[in-house]
Amino acid sequence: MIFANKEYFLLLLLLIPYVLWYFLYSRKTEPTMRMSDTYNLQFAHKSWRTRLLHLPMLLRMLAFTTIVCMLARPQTHNSWGEKTVEGIDIMLSMDVSTSMLAEDLRPNRLEAAKDVAAEFIAGRPDDNIGLNIFAGEAFTQCPMTTDHTSLINLLLNVRTDIAARGLIEDGTAIGMGLANAVSRLKDSKAKSKVVILLTDGSNNRGDISPMTAAAIAKKFGIRVYTIAVGTDKVARYPMTVGGTIQYINMAVEIDTKTLRDIAATTNGNFYRATNKAELKQIYQDIDKLEKTKFDVKKFSKRYEAYQPFALFAIVALLLEMLLRLTVFRRIP
Repeated sequence: MIFANKEYFLLLLLLIPYVLWYFLYSRKTEPTMRMSDTYNLQFAHKSWRTRLLHLPMLLRMLAFTTIVCMLARPQTHNSWGEKTVEGIDIMLSMDVSTSMLAEDLRPNRLEAAKDVAAEFIAGRPDDNIGLNIFAGEAFTQCPMTTDHTSLINLLLNVRTDIAARGLIEDGTAIGMGLANAVSRLKDSKAKSKVVILLTDGSNNRGDISPMTAAAIAKKFGIRVYTIAVGTDKVARYPMTVGGTIQYINMAVEIDTKTLRDIAATTNGNFYRATNKAELKQIYQDIDKLEKTKFDVKKFSKRYEAYQPFALFAIVALLLEMLLRLTVFRRIP
């Protein structure tokens, strides 16, 4: 724990004159009684009330001290931590075109892919993972990071209708999706660099062909694991007609040959996923990849921690008032 405003601790110096006043001046104002001899009184038994006579004063001092601590703004420790971990660098490249709304995987292809990807990320805390999404164009949703909580939040916030709403061009630019992921990995120092490319269609957009992007990935020593998502024939697809949702049977057209060629060119693997169980198969191969050491910096956020001090000050003040008005009450 640290204190943001340490200068307030100077107020504790006020306790010195208070203690001097209490033991020197305040006693002179107390009523006295003259006696010829006090020899016998010095051996008299002292009651617990006499022994605790100064307890209210101590409670006042404790309350004042905790109030000063509150003014100094106690906070949880704000620190940078560095450690060396073993992991691999991974870019997830995910197709978000409108065809990913097909419901041959539940609840639909994209939501199923997001769920499995989030589970994968959560299970690999030491890996440097990023997220790239593409439809008719590609962009990085999250650069490579070990802050997997933020990464999963960004992944789960990817809308299934991002292309349908016109936020990005619709279509399937596999080459652009792969090339954008490769651009994030090319300068990595890790020994194992991986792109997990997930799509449900064929390349029909973009300025870079899938095989050109695969050749670039091979040049930088990046393995590409390709996943073809969807059933073999037709899929149930929702369409908005007159303000209502109508379902049609959409033909599944996946360029598995190109996906196989991309994987073969980069020494990766090709997977055909018609359900979530098959979608998870890719992670067994990734677990076998060689790991590499890299340095990680973690930042811990600062939080205000005045609540325990405030509670202690209130209790001390209430207890002091209660004792002063009852047990230690003086008349007059």
